[in-house]
Amino acid sequence: MSGRILVGTCSWADKTLIDSGWYPPEAKKPEDRLRFYSEQFPVVEVDSTYYAIPQERNPEAWVERTPPEFVFDVKAYAPFTGHAAAVKALAKDLRAALPAAVQEKTNFYYKDLPPEIGDEVWRRFNETLLPLDSAGKLGTVLFQFPPWFGPRRDNRDYILEAKERLGQYTMAVEFRNGTWMAEESDRDRTLRFLSENGISYVCVDEPQGFKSSVPPVTAVTNERQAVLRLHGRNAEMWNARVKTAAERFDYLYKREELEEWVPGVRDLASEAREVHVLFNNCHRDYGVRNAREIGEMLGVRRQESGAGEAVVGAAKCEVRGTRVRPKAAPPYLARKTTDS
Repeated sequence: MSGRILVGTCSWADKTLIDSGWYPPEAKKPEDRLRFYSEQFPVVEVDSTYYAIPQERNPEAWVERTPPEFVFDVKAYAPFTGHAAAVKALAKDLRAALPAAVQEKTNFYYKDLPPEIGDEVWRRFNETLLPLDSAGKLGTVLFQFPPWFGPRRDNRDYILEAKERLGQYTMAVEFRNGTWMAEESDRDRTLRFLSENGISYVCVDEPQGFKSSVPPVTAVTNERQAVLRLHGRNAEMWNARVKTAAERFDYLYKREELEEWVPGVRDLASEAREVHVLFNNCHRDYGVRNAREIGEMLGVRRQESGAGEAVVGAAKCEVRGTRVRPKAAPPYLARKTTDS
């Protein structure tokens, strides 16, 4: 198999990216910034859907403002992955239908919702993705589960329930609990479960040595799409209390650290029809800089934009029958870190 490799970042609208000066002066509005971003990269992850279900007009606008082949991966709404979400971010009619005790809270969890409201929240989330899906621009729907979501039977059952609720959309799962992939037997069981159910495993690069740390394993569990998310290696801030996510992901990869991933990405492309390589080191312009660098290393096709800037596009990776395997431990794994 010869899979397409798409390289991008996990947002185009982060404040620190805008403040970094990466966008040209004329890109003053959100729509201008998305157009500019989509001229540089072929894929992006939508992070705003984690915090609230967008208005119907937003995905329609994203379709209109990007090239025909552009792809959006979408992060699942926080309550669907066991996280809290702001009550005020719910639509007005849904807030009014909540039990009084929940209305008074700042945040809510999915378990706080009456079944009929929970069903309606799922329906609206799915409906808002239709414009992207209909335009052929929807990649995966990312479910990033929290550290307390361990490899128990009820959690596996929930993953299957979420997949069923997603219907036609492609589900990708990222774990933040290391026990899913700690030992070879754990990895085999986890990857077999995802593979048998057509769910994409999200490979990760992140600080090691914490309970939440997942090792840098490359694996394809859904031949339609494989995903690699690179969070940076800022161990000091990984579990620290931070005011903004940009502090946690304040890390610029060195060239040699990116080179460690090139064989692994090519392995993924030998098994999957499409590979999304997404940088989540969303501090200043670190993500876009590293995305451009690894794109060049992977031989991603490049073309010239009107401004003469190099554009990172999509490339097919010609590789022969290499079995997907655990990625060799990179040098940073040897560094000793402790829980904080």
